[in-house]
Amino acid sequence: HQPYTSRGHPMNYNAVKPTLWLLFAATTCVLICLAAVKKQAPQRIAAHPINGLFLQRQSKSDLHRTLGNEELAKKLNSLFEAARWAPSSFNGQPWRYVYALHGTPEWPALFNLLVPFNQEWVSQAGALIVVFSKNTTDKTNRPSRTHSFDTGLATAQLLLQATDMGLVAHPMSGFGFEEAAKVCGISSEYTVEAMIAVGESADYVHSRVEQAER
Repeated sequence: HQPYTSRGHPMNYNAVKPTLWLLFAATTCVLICLAAVKKQAPQRIAAHPINGLFLQRQSKSDLHRTLGNEELAKKLNSLFEAARWAPSSFNGQPWRYVYALHGTPEWPALFNLLVPFNQEWVSQAGALIVVFSKNTTDKTNRPSRTHSFDTGLATAQLLLQATDMGLVAHPMSGFGFEEAAKVCGISSEYTVEAMIAVGESADYVHSRVEQAER
């Protein structure tokens, strides 16, 4: 028997099909959106009042590379400048940064220092930085007890400056420490501390696209 509508008219399947497809498509979109919301990181809430920049800074792995190397190099200079103003014992400033931009001849040497897991997501980064600290003081050439601590302070300022500029600066320990010293030509007078991948955040790329479309 042919089904009837609530008004007693025969059911027209040809007329109903488009409506069913629209309903199916709408339901699918809603489910996809809900799944995306669930995957988002939970909102970061401070236990006490702090500057919002601390909450915005995250070591994200979803990096993007839309900036040209010339423009990115200028931004890196700002990161290093922020590090330069960090406090250090007797203002010794023991931190040293060696970097390579994606697509340059120097990039493969630093990229190959990374373990395979890090290489997978760092491949989308715009720059790689190797962090060193000088083991001795410049004035007396005696061993420095705070070279790593001082370099950590400077690097924290670098990371926060990157966040303020819409960039992601993701520090890593998954790489060859001894190989890094050799590749960068650093003597035993320095300690290899970490590597940092720098790229653009999804929000930053989205804002650039919006500005370009206006």
